[in-house]
Amino acid sequence: MDFFKIPASELGKNAKIPVYPLGDPGEAFYELAQQMVEAIRANNAAGRRTVFILPVGPTGQYPVFVRLVNRERLSLKNCWFFNMDEYLNDDGTYIERSSPLSFRGFMDRTVYDRIDPDLLMPVEQRVFPDPIDPEKGDKLLESLGGPDICFGGIGINGHLAFNEASEDLTPEEFAQLNTRVLTLTRETRTANAITERGGAIDAMPKMAVTIGMRQILSAKKVRLGVFRDWHRAVVRQAAYGPVTARFPVTLLQNHPDAAIYTSSVSGAQPF
Repeated sequence: MDFFKIPASELGKNAKIPVYPLGDPGEAFYELAQQMVEAIRANNAAGRRTVFILPVGPTGQYPVFVRLVNRERLSLKNCWFFNMDEYLNDDGTYIERSSPLSFRGFMDRTVYDRIDPDLLMPVEQRVFPDPIDPEKGDKLLESLGGPDICFGGIGINGHLAFNEASEDLTPEEFAQLNTRVLTLTRETRTANAITERGGAIDAMPKMAVTIGMRQILSAKKVRLGVFRDWHRAVVRQAAYGPVTARFPVTLLQNHPDAAIYTSSVSGAQPF
């Protein structure tokens, strides 16, 4: 796997997914926030709706986005925000919105509650995948013409949203996966426990509902931001490795308009 040895100075050269090395993580976050604002501004001017798929990870773009929206008086009334995923209890229900792990609670506290109500879209246009009726969000997304942009990050096993790596599916089969409830891999729970639970793997939820790979790949554009030290290997495998369901982000190599933004930390050579 010689791509792991690509130095920072050559990262992005001949990549199968365009990679844009930036400086500190704030630059990557600002880039994502700016692209959100620019798309909404252009669609508002043209009288078109804006449809995004959004992550809770990375999250550093949201304070910048909120500040720009409020400062520019940018209306979100014709925006539809579909979040990627949410943790579930063992019985398949949402974890409590008040939990610090809840992505629904995060979006409320960090995004929606901080935007001027005069600019904010109605509650029904802030969509999370439904563990009881996963097809509902897929049908709504399709009825809106699909996502303009899917924003996101990359998991340690290459997952997008919580589309966990598969040893059994072909890339073509994996690309057709729709929104669904699933059991999280131990490696995903471990990586997330480091940042969210002080390393307490067993305190992490075991289940989640995730938007499908099919919905992600249907986006006109896909924009990913990576900034952690363990992303050094992940971004190289994403951009240079073989297309495989064992590392789902590699499926974006076949997408017509995908890009990855790295910080200087995540762009450094792994070894």
